[in-house]
Amino acid sequence: MFPIAFNSIYKYPVPEGHRFPMDKYELLPLQLLREGIAEESDFFDPEPVDMQAVYAVHDRAYADCFVQGKLSKQEMRRIGFEQTPLLAERELRITNGTLKGALSAFDTGIAFNIAGGTHHAGRDFGEGFCMINDQAVAAQYLLDHKKAKQILVIDLDVHQGNGTANIFANQQRVFTFSMHGKNNYPFRKEKSDLDIPLEDRTDDKTYLGRLEGTLPMLIEKVQPDFIFYQAGVDILQTDKIGRMSCTVQGCRLRDEIVFRMAWKHCIPVQCSMGGGYSPQLKTILEAHSNTFRIAGQIF
Repeated sequence: MFPIAFNSIYKYPVPEGHRFPMDKYELLPLQLLREGIAEESDFFDPEPVDMQAVYAVHDRAYADCFVQGKLSKQEMRRIGFEQTPLLAERELRITNGTLKGALSAFDTGIAFNIAGGTHHAGRDFGEGFCMINDQAVAAQYLLDHKKAKQILVIDLDVHQGNGTANIFANQQRVFTFSMHGKNNYPFRKEKSDLDIPLEDRTDDKTYLGRLEGTLPMLIEKVQPDFIFYQAGVDILQTDKIGRMSCTVQGCRLRDEIVFRMAWKHCIPVQCSMGGGYSPQLKTILEAHSNTFRIAGQIF
């Protein structure tokens, strides 16, 4: 149907009680296969990304320190994971999954990464479980290799895509759009090309209304020939840290708005799954699965 990046390394071992829901990376592919949303042949196993692609958006010293396990304890506390060679390999594979998927999307219309959406990683820092910004690396690669001329990043995670905004602050060929919780992490926001900060307890009607009123204007203004979509499901009212009041159906409609807009204008899309911290893993899986379901109907 469409390419989906996945490797078993995506499920990184974390201490019991860690807030990051690593099990979803193992269970989501199984759910997609069980429902027939995807077939085994749709999945591809990404190798670690070439570091030259990473250097194009990240400070070389920072990137090398991360890959070589030389970040300070303070830097790792800011990230939220234990520093290991396995973590570095995981991040490099995720990043290449997004890059390779983006290249495939020119033929298939859309491509997915089971993980990714590491939008808190900036040019010379990592934070919030993000170390290398997968969509930023892929976006710059498309520009550098003349695969795209103008890129739109649609970041609908509940947390601002501060790292992406930081990386592309002076890059006119990448337009960064982030619609996020006004009072949520990160508490020191960066400046995206367009930020829409939402109040706590924003519901489906308000959320979807803002999105529907914004995307057509963005498409007309930016004229993108590629879209990177960060489809975080932490906008759900059940999310432990999201502070929004959107339903699973509202989250599904959000994805439909984005995908139909891209399909209408024949713009390829790469979609990374982003965050989600609902207490029940089945809620996270249902919301993520909906993103694939609606893509299958549209593309």
